[in-house]
Amino acid sequence: MRASGDYLSNREWLRDAVSGKDLILCHASALEYHELFVGYLNEREIDVYAKKKGQEENLIYHVVDNFDNIDYIQDGNVMVTTIDQTINDMLHDFDNTDVQALTEALAEYYYAHNNSFDGLNIKPENLTRFNEVKEWAVNYYDEVTV
Repeated sequence: MRASGDYLSNREWLRDAVSGKDLILCHASALEYHELFVGYLNEREIDVYAKKKGQEENLIYHVVDNFDNIDYIQDGNVMVTTIDQTINDMLHDFDNTDVQALTEALAEYYYAHNNSFDGLNIKPENLTRFNEVKEWAVNYYDEVTV
């Protein structure tokens, strides 16, 4: 039990919401779980891949036939898309993407990897969009601190 005034971290909140369920955290929620994006105050919605739409109001269901073509990791009782999968998904569906979350996550990745995007596996069909967004990410902290 948490003492009065204690709160769940974003990662703990996400874990508690999907733990043990046949759901995979994805999109901005996966970035939060990987601690590449801080999230928003009073956030209430969680992006998940699911094989069918459920009834939980705070979940945004991205319904898929199966999880076979989704790269994810299992962290205890939580399934979450890999960083590569998450970024490729968001680049692919850019018109419906939380661009702030994607830009911040790429900036975090860039600075954590010695000013490099080495190690990211961007699909060829997403490279044009990635090359646009990566410029925003490289300059992200310069613009935030101005």
